[in-house]
Parts: sequence; C-alpha cells; structure tokens
Amino acid sequence: MKNAKIIPVLMLVLLFAACTGGSYDASATLRIGRFVYRGGVDGGKPDGYGVLTCGDSVVYSGQWRAGRRCGYGTSADTLGRIVTALWRADTIVRGTVADSLGEYRGEFDSASVASGHGVWHGADGAWYEGAWRGGAPDGFGCGVAAGGKVKVGEWRQGNYRGERMTYTDERIYGIDISRYQHGRGRKKYAINWAKLRITHLGDISRKKVSGRVDYPVSFVYIKSTEGASVRNPYYLSDYRAARRHGIPVGAYHFFSTTSTPSRQAGYFLRHSRFAKGDLPPVLDVEPTPSQVKKMGGAQAMLSRVRTWLKAVHRATGTRPVLYVSQQFVNKYLPLAPDLARDYMVWIARYGEYRPDVRLAIWQLCPDGRVSGITGEVDINVFNGYHDDFEKFLRNATIK
Repeated sequence: MKNAKIIPVLMLVLLFAACTGGSYDASATLRIGRFVYRGGVDGGKPDGYGVLTCGDSVVYSGQWRAGRRCGYGTSADTLGRIVTALWRADTIVRGTVADSLGEYRGEFDSASVASGHGVWHGADGAWYEGAWRGGAPDGFGCGVAAGGKVKVGEWRQGNYRGERMTYTDERIYGIDISRYQHGRGRKKYAINWAKLRITHLGDISRKKVSGRVDYPVSFVYIKSTEGASVRNPYYLSDYRAARRHGIPVGAYHFFSTTSTPSRQAGYFLRHSRFAKGDLPPVLDVEPTPSQVKKMGGAQAMLSRVRTWLKAVHRATGTRPVLYVSQQFVNKYLPLAPDLARDYMVWIARYGEYRPDVRLAIWQLCPDGRVSGITGEVDINVFNGYHDDFEKFLRNATIK
C-alpha cells in the first residue's frame, strides 16, 4: 500500500468560520481563494452535509459538525486516491482506500495514514489482515502472497519477519552432536545417555520462554562423515547408545566442496547406519562464497548437492533432509526451486522468528546446555507438535 496523507482542510474551515457568522443555513456557500464549501453552515462553521472543492476537484464530501469532518464522507489523499471513511473531529476512525495495487480497509492514525487493524486485498491476489503502522503491515498478522504462500507471524514496516516462537514443554526438542561433545584436545568426555535433558536454550539470540527449560531429548542427529575421507570416531557408539535408550536417531554428512558428490555419498552410505525407524539422512551444506566460486558458481554447487541427495535417496529409500543456513536459503535456494520443493529443510537460524521455509527442523542455538553432555550443544526444535512429530516418524523415516 502506498503511503499518503489526507489533504488537511481544518485550517481552511477555521478561516471560513472567521469570515462568516449567523444561524444555520442548509445551503450556504463559503469561499477562500480556490477553495469553495457548499452545504450546511451553523454559526459560521460547516455543519451537516457539505462538499469542499478546490477548483474542479472535490477535497471532501460528507458530514460535518462544528467545522470539522464528522460522520461518513469521502476525501482525496495526497496521491489522488479516494478515501471513504467514518470521521470524528476531523480524524478518520475507519475507512477504505483503493488504487491500482489493491484496496485497504481498516483503521487510520491521526495523520490519516493506515494504522491499527486493517485488511489489504491486492489486485494480484495477495491478502493481509492484521496490525498496521505508518501505512504498512507492522505487528502480528496473517497474509497470503500472490503465489498462494501463507504467512502468519510478525511483520515490520511491510516486511514479513516470521512466526515469533514461544518455547514451552509442548514443543519437540532435539540435539545434534559430533566428536566435539566428547572433548577437544586431550580432554575426553563421555555422554551419559540416561541423564539427557535440555536445560538451557543458549544466549546467542533472544528467545521467549514460557516455564522452566527442562525438556526431554526427543531426537538426535549424529555427524557420521565429512567429504570422502573424514569420519566421526564416536558416531557408531553414539548411534547404538541413542537406539538403546529409545531416542530416534539419524546421521548427517558434512558436504565437501573438494571431492565429488558421488564419492561423498558412497563414503557416507558405507560408514553410516540406516535401521528401520531411523531419522532421514541429512546433508549439511555450508560452503563459503570463495568455495562456491572455486566449484564453478552457484549452479555447479547446487548440481553437486542434487547428485548427493539423489544417490542417498536411491540407496536408503528415504528422501534426505537439507541442512543449510539462512544465508544459503536467501542466496541459493531461489536458484533451485526443485530443491526447495522436493526436500525438507533443517535450518540454522539463531533468531526469535521461525524460518519461512519448508521447515522440518530448526536449529535455534549452538550454545545450549544438556545434562549428561559436557560443554555447549546445538539445540533444535521440530516444526510441529506431538501429532506432527508422530506423523514425521511414520512417513519420513527409514523403512
């Protein structure tokens, strides 16, 4: 919606009032410069129905009271659009404004700009209902883009930020681990699988938490391989421990930009376990811009990603999940609509708003705390509640 203000007329009305006087007249005419008012006048002020014009243009037509617009009427804004509204003391309470882009119906502020609650129907099929400020969606709202994508959550100055999450014990939380959860350098630590509980959601980003953070670990992903030559020495023991404790478990592979995707897929498949009920395999793709350039550009990188995903899908019978960052989503996924369409996404996004992708899992922090594990742990939340998670375990896991 284009931002515009209603043409102010109050000062003109006051000038009219200063030049006239007398009792009520239902068909009076007041003039000042190019502005002409025709309609009811009481005590020298517009009152009742009247029309204010400037040259050949109608500035406002509708109800007046004591020299101010009050009641239903229409007015032109500074962009020349017609605003039909309910007025009180020269201020719009609620109204409608339309142009070639669409129509807005809702509340306005004292400057006659869309603010408060309102509904937008775009000429392209887009729709939005919710909070407005300064002529743009701002606050909580629900919308549908022209292409049919639903957006529910927080908006800022017309831009969709996403759903603001509230973390409670009703959500489904999990962790992902690698060799680093067993120590660094000479210090080695064991994982106490019987005591695993998520106790802290990290401090790297702002989060809204309701209640105490004391959540069960409902799933775990373990790094298995990287490239075509690196293995996690703790993968197999951790995998067996997770299954022994009844925790749904899956394996992930860290994608290398220097070895072929076919070799990487084969290496991952040889050194990972895929038992019935295991979580779908994951490809962790985190290339730097310089690495993408060395690979031959974005399309070359995406082609290699496709090769790995298809090879692992054929071998396991289960469609893998793509783990990427928000920057990857913004920069590369628009270039690969097939990947965005065909593969669920596990995204690393350390913010307070739920990512706006085909989301399976959201890594919400890298600095969480889990009893039974020494040091920081990546904490993840599943995109859904218990019923959704049960459906995911039935439909998306290894058969």
